Amino acid sequence: MNFETTGWRRKALEGDVLDETVVMQRRKRRRIIIGIVAAAIIAIAAILAFTGGGEPAAAPGAGEGAALPAVTVVVPGSQQVARVISATGTLAARRDLPVGVAGEGGEVSRVLVEPGQWVEAGQVLAVIDRSVQSQEAQRLAAQIQVARADAELAQSELDRAQALVSRGFVSKADVDRKTATRDAANARVRVAQAQLGETRARIGRLDVRAPAAGLVLDRMVEPGQVVGAGSGALFRIAQGGQMEVLAQLPQGDLTRIKPGMPATVTPVGTSESIQGSVWQVSPVIDPQSRQGEARIAVPYSPALRPGGFASADIVAGSTQAPLLPESAVLNDARGSFVYIVGADDVVQRRPVKVGSVIDKGVVITEGLNGTERVVYSAGAFLNPGDKIKPQRAASR
Repeated sequence: MNFETTGWRRKALEGDVLDETVVMQRRKRRRIIIGIVAAAIIAIAAILAFTGGGEPAAAPGAGEGAALPAVTVVVPGSQQVARVISATGTLAARRDLPVGVAGEGGEVSRVLVEPGQWVEAGQVLAVIDRSVQSQEAQRLAAQIQVARADAELAQSELDRAQALVSRGFVSKADVDRKTATRDAANARVRVAQAQLGETRARIGRLDVRAPAAGLVLDRMVEPGQVVGAGSGALFRIAQGGQMEVLAQLPQGDLTRIKPGMPATVTPVGTSESIQGSVWQVSPVIDPQSRQGEARIAVPYSPALRPGGFASADIVAGSTQAPLLPESAVLNDARGSFVYIVGADDVVQRRPVKVGSVIDKGVVITEGLNGTERVVYSAGAFLNPGDKIKPQRAASR
């Protein structure tokens, strides 16, 4: 500061007048340069402190293998696993019973059930007006009384005639006529009884009844509606509440399906699994889709709704195959694959074909024989050709 002041005064004395603004700019520039140099020195000191002042000495006995990444591998072996065939299909009632009008029909007066209700065999579902038929039944009942009175009178006259025939007051021919009159009166009684029975039977057929016990699926009738024999189904009932899945399968899978094979059904939208079994396999293949139908019977569950969609896993025997954890199987545009470790500890890509996925892992149907060392879970961080340090894990 003194130097600058002295220099300024000397130059001022010599006649070189310096502008005060120029002096201030020079001082500012010098401070900036000093700050940058100081920051650089601090940064270099920090780097040296962090790195220990230079390259560390190699540890005694350390070699190239110490820098290789340690990767867990598993040897899957070969296990007896169930051969599971997966399919999807539509839910339906195993026995869907349409219920219509059995008699002459008429106007519906009452509907007694709603969809979702359980009914017994013979239970009344709807009642049709029977006012006319009831009057007819009363008339026929009265006719029976009349016929019975005529039959009783004919029998009395016959009894008196038979008592007098031995005295000669009544001829044998008169007895025969009275016998015929008595028989005709009894016949008229039976005719009237048959007519009354017919009318009562027609009245009984005016009740729409359940043909079997089951679950009401649908109702297509309302009070006041006029129905008859041509009205079609008024109700739909799932007999016994039993359901089924109409599973669609390709031709190759359908040939391995047999009736009686167990299956697990999972309705779409739920996590509930319902156990069932195949009860029928279609004998034909659709020529358009090249698929056939396997019908899987399942017991009733609230999650099963006819017309819905479900997936099914059918257990079609068992097979010997390697079983890997899901973390070992990778996928890309070329398909499923795993990383195996060769004898030289170098990673290799191996394409595989995946079968069913079970609780224990993924079944490998092609690509492995079970003796390979398969990368357990670090496949996403490896590339073919990488050298690793494998560490054996227990077989899954």
